[in-house]
Amino acid sequence: MKTMLAIISNALCRMTGRNVLLIDLSEYVNLTSPAAPALAQVQRQPPKPPPLPPPTPPPPPPVSTRASAAELVSAQADQLDSPGARVVVSRSFADFTPQVTFDIKKCDLHRLEDGPPVKAELTREQGLQYYRTMQTVRRMELKADQLYKQKIIRGFCHLYDGQEACAAGIEAAINPSDHLITAYRAHGYTYTRGVSMKEILAELTGRKGGVAKGKGGSMHMYAPHFYGGNGIVGAQVPLGAGIALACQYQGNNQVCVTLYGDGAANQGQIFETFNMAALWKLPCIFICENNKYGMGTSVERAAASTDYYKRGDFIPGIRVDGMDVLCVREAAQFAADHCRAGKGPIIMELQTYRYHGHSMSDPGVSYRTREEIQEVRTKNDPISMLKERMLGNNMASAEELKEIDVDIRKQVEEAAQFATSDPEPPLDELCNHIFYNNPPLEVRGTHPWSKLKSVS
Repeated sequence: MKTMLAIISNALCRMTGRNVLLIDLSEYVNLTSPAAPALAQVQRQPPKPPPLPPPTPPPPPPVSTRASAAELVSAQADQLDSPGARVVVSRSFADFTPQVTFDIKKCDLHRLEDGPPVKAELTREQGLQYYRTMQTVRRMELKADQLYKQKIIRGFCHLYDGQEACAAGIEAAINPSDHLITAYRAHGYTYTRGVSMKEILAELTGRKGGVAKGKGGSMHMYAPHFYGGNGIVGAQVPLGAGIALACQYQGNNQVCVTLYGDGAANQGQIFETFNMAALWKLPCIFICENNKYGMGTSVERAAASTDYYKRGDFIPGIRVDGMDVLCVREAAQFAADHCRAGKGPIIMELQTYRYHGHSMSDPGVSYRTREEIQEVRTKNDPISMLKERMLGNNMASAEELKEIDVDIRKQVEEAAQFATSDPEPPLDELCNHIFYNNPPLEVRGTHPWSKLKSVS
């Protein structure tokens, strides 16, 4: 029945040019209340002219707690023959709330007098964009999980589901011309940096249509202004400082977002980088994605101090709710403004959570309980949080978000089909793309390797 209603709704939308929905009246009226049979009887009887003078109208019938949702639409009942009778609801885009200001969690500050705001404005268009981005990353990662279990994806594979608000919030705060480098949990950022799902999944399956032509895999994906996932723990942090140095040298007012995990936060090269970045006042945003576990070890067992935003000591820091896309966006905007103003680097700690294990080889429940994971999913899921905000403030309809979900699932399936049917790169491309400017290179060794040359 729901499928039939959706088909009829889409047809009416095309005919009328308005957003026409078919819904179940029982979603809004408690048909089991004492007054409900009387209401149904009134609707079945033919209309009668009102007496003169008109009597005082009776009070409205009792409604359930879902009645608040009914106030968001203008409904005209065609008939009410039985509980669950259908009504036609017509809604234009003008019926939605275009913008809402939300209270968000205050950030913890280090060496800062003022921090990011505690209120965030969200437009309807922004909300739909963030929802689509996070839901796409979620579905893409779940498909990667499925392909890995089918042994179509092999090797290392670190999934990002649960942490989607980090990527979506950061990208909403910086410019496409700004730079970003991250660790091996990189699929989400590869997507937000402009790479298609087809190229990402094809790279995971080792096909020539992948973003790195099938030769990089899960941890080595790149795009313009995106310097990849990096497989060596913490090694991307000094690289990010180098990118920030280039921005400063060129004077282009760009910043570099350098991400690392709580497991990498104790690496010595990170503190060396902090020192250099502070001395030279580099426009670098160092972001620790604290998902509570470094591989199978909790942060409490791995670090004497879990205040990662204070680890720079002399560098200002902020600790942010990484499960709220609006908190992340406002904090990242604050950090970017800090760097662009010439104040040097800043550290952000995003408190987030991963639903999968460290990698696909880690079941993820040997060092934490299933109840812990389920509690985060139930109470603090980043996608559900944004969805509830939008529905509760009439910024979107449940049907509209459902259509986005259906469209994303379709795109993911198409990308997976491409990733499993695209051919693998041929052997004669094994040594290609080693150098940027195509220098002459012969790979020394026995036949057939001696015949291979590098082509950029």
